[in-house]
Amino acid sequence: QVQLVESGGGLVQAGDSLRLSCAASGRSFTIVTMGWFRQVPGKEREFVATITWNGGATSYADSVKGRFTISRDNAKNTVYLQMNSLKPEDTAVYYCAASRGVLITTRDGYDDWGQGTQVTVSS
Repeated sequence: QVQLVESGGGLVQAGDSLRLSCAASGRSFTIVTMGWFRQVPGKEREFVATITWNGGATSYADSVKGRFTISRDNAKNTVYLQMNSLKPEDTAVYYCAASRGVLITTRDGYDDWGQGTQVTVSS
């Protein structure tokens, strides 16, 4: 089992930037792919971005391409999500997740999840 803890969320204005962090512990050596998802109350959790731990290959949802960047620091067992040019529609609880698969973009493909961190973007 992998434990994941997100941080870095907050309240910002449209056009601002935020950097989310996700620290992994426990059986982190089993991680192949890390992903970021987001969820608004009443809606399903949606894919945002993913990265492979070793090769650093990435994939992004169309809604965030060109604005968000996912990265990782292997020494710190930490994954980041740099969010630029934030829009009100980016408002959600952001979750990080770990998978033993490669570049997983679906919820069912992830094995462990963090508790989430709130991102609110005002207009």
